[in-house]
Amino acid sequence: MVWTALHAKIHRTIRSRHLFERHQRLLVAVSGGQDSLCLIKLLSDLQPKGEWDLGIAHCDHRWRSDSEANAHHVEKLARTWGICFYLATAREPLNSEAAARNWRYQALTAIAQGNSYQYIVTGHTASDRAETLLYNLMRGTGADGLQALTWQRPLTADVLLIRPLLEITRQQTEKFCQDFHLPVWEDITNQDVKYARNRIRQELIPYLQANFNPKVEFALAQTAELLQGEVEYLEQAADKLREEAIAGTDAHRTSNEGNWTELRLNRRVLQKAPLALQRRVMRQILQNILSEPPSFEHIEKLTALIIAPNRSQTDPFPGGAIAQVQGDWICLALYNRRDE
Repeated sequence: MVWTALHAKIHRTIRSRHLFERHQRLLVAVSGGQDSLCLIKLLSDLQPKGEWDLGIAHCDHRWRSDSEANAHHVEKLARTWGICFYLATAREPLNSEAAARNWRYQALTAIAQGNSYQYIVTGHTASDRAETLLYNLMRGTGADGLQALTWQRPLTADVLLIRPLLEITRQQTEKFCQDFHLPVWEDITNQDVKYARNRIRQELIPYLQANFNPKVEFALAQTAELLQGEVEYLEQAADKLREEAIAGTDAHRTSNEGNWTELRLNRRVLQKAPLALQRRVMRQILQNILSEPPSFEHIEKLTALIIAPNRSQTDPFPGGAIAQVQGDWICLALYNRRDE
């Protein structure tokens, strides 16, 4: 085996960030593109050091005419390398990026759980991290959205998603594949600029590199890394503040008829905290009661009650919940549906 600087870097990253320990079962998501082939080659070469049990999973979204041939290509590579292969095929073509992503993670999780893999490993790079930051920034988001591609996150109680290549750019994975003559499967949809992420990749990033910073991908990826640490800290602080705001009270009350439940938050506790933490507490509350992710407007109108006059109240949130100021308390009434 040829030991390269990239091998050394990924080996150090896995150890220093404690991404996974020795003797673990790793399910590697392989599309056949340069990033995933670079990933599986690196992990395969490092396998004697980690003594991992590797598997390859491929997801056929059925949105390209060559998707079946792509799947056979990855399966052939897995057999050549002596690695277990798993294939998930969509029942019908998935025609949006969001739908494809959701189905892909569900499929990978099902394979992992069905075959006792503790980790799902993907080939997301620093380039993906930079593109995600720009994509979410232009859509409108806070720090959480800007650091969305993290090193690891739980998919279920027993399966972790791991991204070991977040300090490696797409240019580096391309060179690695060329150096080792890896048979990359070219996905023609990656060139289609009707997809917003492809426009960022094909047009915006090159423009920023040419006119502002040649290393803009690294700069944006580093920004995401800094934000990740800050988000983790703020979430922990918000957890503590939320618990203090409901401590010592009958935080949940139910009407005698059982048609509503009330959540009570102490305004005096919340008023002592910075606005950033107030907003995070309210977002956490809304995430638990709304059927959809809370919007900026939802969070702001609930946060405003922390200093609002007595008897102030919000208009209904999605699902019908209403929040009202009652003295030192914000009372959030959650209306329960009755069976017809």
